[in-house]
Amino acid sequence: MTWTWLPRRAGAREAGTGHDLDGEGPGTERPGQETGGGLPADASGRSRGPRLRRAVAAGAAVALVLGGCGFLHAAHQLRSAESARNRALTDTEATSRVAGDIGNALARVFSYTPDGTAAAERSARTVLDGRAARQYATLFDRVREDLTAQRVTLSTRAVRTGVVELEGDRARLLVFLDQTSRRGEGAATVAAAQLTVTARLEDDRWRIVDIKAR
Repeated sequence: MTWTWLPRRAGAREAGTGHDLDGEGPGTERPGQETGGGLPADASGRSRGPRLRRAVAAGAAVALVLGGCGFLHAAHQLRSAESARNRALTDTEATSRVAGDIGNALARVFSYTPDGTAAAERSARTVLDGRAARQYATLFDRVREDLTAQRVTLSTRAVRTGVVELEGDRARLLVFLDQTSRRGEGAATVAAAQLTVTARLEDDRWRIVDIKAR
């Protein structure tokens, strides 16, 4: 006879005997099984599962919150460091000085009378440097004789000067100008100009090193 071994199911009884095939009687306790209506071990394991998943999810949420707070703190520190370097946001006195100096300088170098441009050019030599000085010299070389012949008067004033950046000995400004021009005895013409100006502090004097029309 050939025997085929099959695993016996837990709790299976031998037919007609009332006994488990494991040789245990009906009242015999198995390991891990509680009496008196206690929670079986497998049910306890199932009840711990959801609690464990909730604990893991809560821990992950806390980690995300803490990580987000750390990122925001680092970004704030970076912005604070940038703000501290840009004195246009923190130093009212220095900002007012550079704005006033540059506004007055532009008014002088872009104002002249029919008698010529000598006064404006003298001012330019004291307040302009670098690329701005070269631009100005080229401009007046082209128009000097025409301005004198046509009796042109030009008056310029800075109506608004905003300091965008002020760091160390460098400044960048946005300047709005009103310019009034007149040819001979003709009617005056008013025009507005908007310039981006770069300036450098040299020997305790702000000098314009670049001018760009906007």
